[in-house]
Amino acid sequence: MRKLQKIKKVKTILFEVSEIANYLWQRGWAERNAGNISVNINHLIPKDTKIKLKKFNSFKLSVSYPDLAGMFLFVTGTGKRMRDIAKNPLKNALIIKINETGDAYWIISQKKNCKNFLPTSELPTHLSIHQQIVQNGSKNKVVIHTHTNELVALTQTDEYCNQEKLNKLFFGMHPETIIFVPKGVGFVKYEMPGSETIAEKTIEILKKHDVALWEKHGVFAIGESVMDTFDIIDILAKSARIFFMCKSAGFEPQGLNNNQLAELKKAFNIA
Repeated sequence: MRKLQKIKKVKTILFEVSEIANYLWQRGWAERNAGNISVNINHLIPKDTKIKLKKFNSFKLSVSYPDLAGMFLFVTGTGKRMRDIAKNPLKNALIIKINETGDAYWIISQKKNCKNFLPTSELPTHLSIHQQIVQNGSKNKVVIHTHTNELVALTQTDEYCNQEKLNKLFFGMHPETIIFVPKGVGFVKYEMPGSETIAEKTIEILKKHDVALWEKHGVFAIGESVMDTFDIIDILAKSARIFFMCKSAGFEPQGLNNNQLAELKKAFNIA
């Protein structure tokens, strides 16, 4: 079998993950082992690729993901640091293959004795999101979770633990936000990280939005490419920074008014 990581398009994905992992670290959004990335790479794997699955470790999933059956995904590893993923993605991340019933997976990028190297603890959320993406026939392939300081800070006050107020702030601070993140963000009240409950709530949010903001924790974002998904988070963070800069300078930001936002929607055909 040709090593999957040697396939040209897979190598491109690994390069993009490396670059974005470095951005997340440099921005301070990935302290220690915070954050995780997954990419559905099934469309990049030739259909005639044969893998001797008995050579690899198999792991049972607590929930079945039938729409992901047989698919290949790139997933960052549990306990792995973004700064290390940036240096060497496949020493700090995994390629997994979901079994034909969707209730287990093989780690096919590691030797069989590497049972101490597993996917991110947020794997249930990632798989749930990827399953929904497949069900919807969406072009999205990427899921990024990161602890974006500026966005987490907004959820430290009750005033902005409110989806409507958050989106009014984001859209008001800079025209780019409504142009590139027209669906805004969905807000998820605090739940235990890594739990099925927060996964379920995130799935509901991502039916209508490309970003789920977890209270006092971080964000989950989806997109067609690693770069595009990062850009969505980056744009939202910039809006939050502008807001905080105005407040720090001692004045209340005016924000774009409803007429200005309506003009932008019309100009860019935003529903």
